[in-house]
Amino acid sequence: MKIWTLLLLRLSLGWLLVIWGADKVFNVAHGMAVANKFYFDFLSIESVLRVGGVLQMLVGLAVVLGFARRWVYPAQVLFNGASLLAVMQSVIDPWSWVFEGSNVLFYPSLIIFAGSLLLIAFRDQDRLALDAGYSGK
Repeated sequence: MKIWTLLLLRLSLGWLLVIWGADKVFNVAHGMAVANKFYFDFLSIESVLRVGGVLQMLVGLAVVLGFARRWVYPAQVLFNGASLLAVMQSVIDPWSWVFEGSNVLFYPSLIIFAGSLLLIAFRDQDRLALDAGYSGK
């Protein structure tokens, strides 16, 4: 059961990065709006946003496949950690009791971040990954 659970977690978290990256590449206006609102204009140059989106999609596909996990899992944590920090106000106060403009729908960012860390913690037990037989040494 553990290997199937890790596979499902890897597939879902990796595909989330693919979706977010594709949004930056193919829906640039939305990506720019998100960058401006949540990331202090970081990546708010169209060409940089698209390159970031492609990178995010490549990391996501590598996570889905379980390829180069030693390198892409930490990259995934950075992507998801940045998202978590961007919406931290909504994680701390999902119902806007203290912070105006919080949104309960952003609370899962904490769960996504925790799942990303879990993939790192159990990397050696994910036998269905493409690089499962590679020791990385």
